Amino acid sequence: MKKLVTTFLSLSLFAFGARAQAPGKENPNAPKFQFKEVSYDFGKLKEGVTVQHVFKFKNTGKEPLIIQYASDACACASHEWPKEPILPGKTGEIIITYHTKGRPGPFSKVVYIQSNAVTDQPRLELHTKVASFPIDS
Repeated sequence: MKKLVTTFLSLSLFAFGARAQAPGKENPNAPKFQFKEVSYDFGKLKEGVTVQHVFKFKNTGKEPLIIQYASDACACASHEWPKEPILPGKTGEIIITYHTKGRPGPFSKVVYIQSNAVTDQPRLELHTKVASFPIDS
């Protein structure tokens, strides 16, 4: 009997927990990202150079867009993003700087943008091949 009660309680808690995580109604006015591009290839680079790319976007939603942070798992890149809310219809830029020193070979970097937008978390990608010797033009 004790085992039956324990099983029933466990299943009940599981069912209530699953119900609590059911998706809510999407806000039709929520901010939305619209990027001009989400991937950029620098081509071939010489080791030791620092390069930047600017990803431009527009808030196509009806509420202000707030970017909390940009994340990746590498100290080889840095990010800049607007700290002020991007109003509906306005544009902004996310600047990603890549440092090639000590990193020869092919390189691909994905930066995730955390925000209050309802659209999927944007993935911004950088690609290059870093040569450890001078590149002939």
